[in-house]
Amino acid sequence: MKFSDFISREAIRANLRAEDKEGVIREMTQALLEAGRIATDEYESIVKAILKREELGSTGIGRGVAVPHTKHPSVDRLVGTVAVSASGVDFHSLDGEKVELLFLLISPPDRPGDHLRALENISRQLRDDTFCRFLKQAKTAVDVTTLLDEADGNQVGS
Repeated sequence: MKFSDFISREAIRANLRAEDKEGVIREMTQALLEAGRIATDEYESIVKAILKREELGSTGIGRGVAVPHTKHPSVDRLVGTVAVSASGVDFHSLDGEKVELLFLLISPPDRPGDHLRALENISRQLRDDTFCRFLKQAKTAVDVTTLLDEADGNQVGS
């Protein structure tokens, strides 16, 4: 699975303004709403579902990265976005570090395979130190999109 299969380009945020975990989740979910990827009347329910998932354990996986996600019946296909926080956000990460790169995913409950493949793709790309460094330096949504496209183009057999 490639980033282009699930990342909504219109929802990418290269300059997050939120300064805490809930604010980041709300801002990223709002970006998906504005991009037409989620329904207005489902916004609050989706935010609550993501926050509930965070209560099980932080999706701040370390090295300045978090992957907040949930399964939600209001979406009929996997949707996601990417955000960059220049100052970093306390996401209660496993390593205690602030998070600068965020990938938010919402998937239908009946499509767990897509959800897992997206998480797998994200984690594989995030093992690439160069990719992470350039993504953290991205200043615009176009910069982020270019990096995601390059990552997609470098995948073999996908």
